[in-house]
Amino acid sequence: MVDAVDPAARARGQEPAVATSASEAVTQGIRISVESRYAPEYSQPQRNQWFFLYTIQIANEGEEEVQLLSRHWIIRDATGKIEEVRGPGVVGETPVLGPGESFEYTSGCPLQTPFGSMEGTYQMVTARGERFDARIARFALREPGAIH
Repeated sequence: MVDAVDPAARARGQEPAVATSASEAVTQGIRISVESRYAPEYSQPQRNQWFFLYTIQIANEGEEEVQLLSRHWIIRDATGKIEEVRGPGVVGETPVLGPGESFEYTSGCPLQTPFGSMEGTYQMVTARGERFDARIARFALREPGAIH
């Protein structure tokens, strides 16, 4: 898990408006890269509602066509509460990726605490019918300035 901030804001001694977190994992030639950020425009901290956006790129670096069938997320909040989410596809799609192709989407996650994390897997199937779970490495969900 890698954290990044606006370097110009840091140089000025200011906290960045939006902190980001990133992760990356490769499973059987499928590279999954994630970047998340706090979304203050959708959050209401006074009501214990924090919202985070994450952008995921799924890249097929292998030599065989694959299709994403389903997702499994493990979402943790600051209290240690774990929520598991399973479902078909991502953002209503089950993308097919040939060698060298990629698919990118952005989605969101609400939490009742100012920080937490997500990780999970995508169930993939190859053109030969072989199924495997592509790992989504853990990434942070964090409001800038939140003390962990």
